[in-house]
Amino acid sequence: MKYSFLLFLLFFFACKQDPPLDQIESAQQADVEIPQPPNELYGPLFRQIQMGRLFPDGKTFVDVVPKVSPDSIMRAYETATNKTGFFDLELFVHEHFDLPPKPAGGFQSDPDRSIVEHINSLWPVLTRQADDEADNASSLIPLPNDYIVPGGRFREIYYWDSYFTMLGLIESGQLDMAENMVDNFAYLIETVGFIPNGNRNYYLTRSQPPFFSMMVELLAIEKGDQEIMLKNLPAMEAEYRWWMLGEDELTEANPANLHCVRMPDGSMLNRYYDRGDYPRAESYKEDVETIEEAVSRGRDAATVARHIRSGAESGWDYSSRWFADGQNMHTIETTDIVPPDLNSLLLELELNLELGYDMYGDTEKSAEYKRRYEIRKESINKYLYNSESGYYEDFRWSDTTHTGRISLASLFPLAVRAAGEEQAATVAVNIERDFLSPGGLPATLSETGQQWDAPNGWPNLQYMAVLGLQNYGESELARQIATRWMANNERVYENVNKMVEKYNVYDLSLEAGGGEYPVQDGFGWSNGVYLAFKAMYPDAE
Repeated sequence: MKYSFLLFLLFFFACKQDPPLDQIESAQQADVEIPQPPNELYGPLFRQIQMGRLFPDGKTFVDVVPKVSPDSIMRAYETATNKTGFFDLELFVHEHFDLPPKPAGGFQSDPDRSIVEHINSLWPVLTRQADDEADNASSLIPLPNDYIVPGGRFREIYYWDSYFTMLGLIESGQLDMAENMVDNFAYLIETVGFIPNGNRNYYLTRSQPPFFSMMVELLAIEKGDQEIMLKNLPAMEAEYRWWMLGEDELTEANPANLHCVRMPDGSMLNRYYDRGDYPRAESYKEDVETIEEAVSRGRDAATVARHIRSGAESGWDYSSRWFADGQNMHTIETTDIVPPDLNSLLLELELNLELGYDMYGDTEKSAEYKRRYEIRKESINKYLYNSESGYYEDFRWSDTTHTGRISLASLFPLAVRAAGEEQAATVAVNIERDFLSPGGLPATLSETGQQWDAPNGWPNLQYMAVLGLQNYGESELARQIATRWMANNERVYENVNKMVEKYNVYDLSLEAGGGEYPVQDGFGWSNGVYLAFKAMYPDAE
């Protein structure tokens, strides 16, 4: 595909943007040096590699470690490309960079092991040692404690994955590693001001669904130690402030700013919002092509880029949830949407802050977070529940309508006990009728080829569904979902001796698919949810 000179210039200058000022200042205050991301360090070399698809996966190059300084590499690149004759890009890259290690480091599954034994044998494989310091301009943000990565191409910690991974660590008796995960996330909040998508510098413009307070709550309960809640109160509050930045600047005429959205009655809800408005470093070519298609249809390039990046912050990258036409990526409109999953998690954060400050004895702060909790809960039910469909739905704030895209995000209000009894009962009936499938629940009811759509089921969504249904006494439906999901995991394990990140829930003879990369094995949150369900339903066949 050929790209216009105008688009080339747009992307060239967009790639050279600096990280947000508040993040740089936070890092400097904590005396942490974070190198620039690869798109900024390597400019034209980066673009040539990514647009030429030197590596099948765009994430490969952004995870390399330079053998010499980036300045030396770029001088060598300029010299080599200014010479006449053939320039061997692949040879140049191998001479100047160490490529990331292959997944699993040669680990071989033992078909004689049970699925639980297999998962327990994987924890050491998925463990990464604490990082003492940044590694010669690597994109990795160093962490002070050992941690678990998801697996496959995901060689770093990921935010929302980690909550579900922790569920498995706890069932495996690895409380110390679970505590490491919490401490690492608190460290990220203290150093960069929030929890990024993952500990890579190219993720410093966005977060992921905010599960940190639920991680703290889980660890405190498992260890029977309320001091864990108190110790992490400052980090939880700092994360909350980051998600609520800009709320004071909202008006009726300008109802959206950063992550905050002013609803028609003046209450506050939130949206996903990446601070960048340029292609993602790790999926550069895919984003350039999507943006070009959108521009050819009259859309603004920077706006579309932000919608794409914000879809990545949602964790649902990508889904028909975010598409204006319900089918095509070039219609993506993520920041126009107020979603039930994000607002449910922020509601839980407000509740934990209320309880934490009450425990601490700060009645003024506790009362403030209680007030915020009650307003958000009312707004979730007022704006995000659609009585016509009987689901909690994404709400398009720009025209004050529901999007009509039904998804498992509908169960997040149940998982945090935000739903009324009548709404919860209706959602449960509809989930059983529309979603319950032989292998679990699909993410949505649309089949678009995107990985967060049917027929794919995801372990984190199964867990939140089961948790939500249990909260409202829908125990039989919860059991059906969990046992069908476990049987699906067991079927795949029996066939290929692997745990994978997502599963086909419609046709048990087929694998899951779709998205920007192949199905990954490992896999942190699949392992965690399987062990959590096995503990809930030990007699499941």
